Amino acid sequence: MSAEAPAWDTARIAALAWDKQGGLLPAIVQDANTHRVLMLGYMDRAALTATLAGARITFYSRSRQRLWTKGETSGHWLQWLAIDADCDGDALLLQARAQGPTCHRSTVSCFDDAPGDFLAELDALVAQRHALRPQDSYTTQLFARGVVRIAQKVGEEGVETALAAATQSDGELLGEAADLLYHLLVLLRARGLGLAEVSAVLRQRHR
Repeated sequence: MSAEAPAWDTARIAALAWDKQGGLLPAIVQDANTHRVLMLGYMDRAALTATLAGARITFYSRSRQRLWTKGETSGHWLQWLAIDADCDGDALLLQARAQGPTCHRSTVSCFDDAPGDFLAELDALVAQRHALRPQDSYTTQLFARGVVRIAQKVGEEGVETALAAATQSDGELLGEAADLLYHLLVLLRARGLGLAEVSAVLRQRHR
């Protein structure tokens, strides 16, 4: 849970608008990194309490008429990081990390066209490449060369981006900027860092 979020004690749980919808609240699950909506479920008080007591998200299944922890059959758990209620207290938003595909169709989201942050998705892919080192991957080759060589590559891409901005077309500038961002993500990951840490610094500076 975010350190800035109010604590979920019994009083806060009781204050939610449980009576509006027969004791159930819609619970929207959003990927904590990409911000893509993953699914919509429902929670009663017991489901919310069970979720808060552990790391995995538990819903109330309206079809089964019982509590249901996402992933109890598939193994594709949802690990929650933060939970917030809307202004009327009649809906919940959960920030989570998915352990595998969320949808029963083995897709990332139950919403086919749910928007997300592609740069965050790319950062996650770079992290995966760093962990697994698949063969025939350019990213794997970069990691094998080490931090110094990756840093040199970022410098080269930075110069090329600056030159494109000064002398070339918008399309060429965008292409060079894309190369720069990708190699910067690789460099950060080689140092054990990622986009989230950069975002945290920017957020702190913005205050």
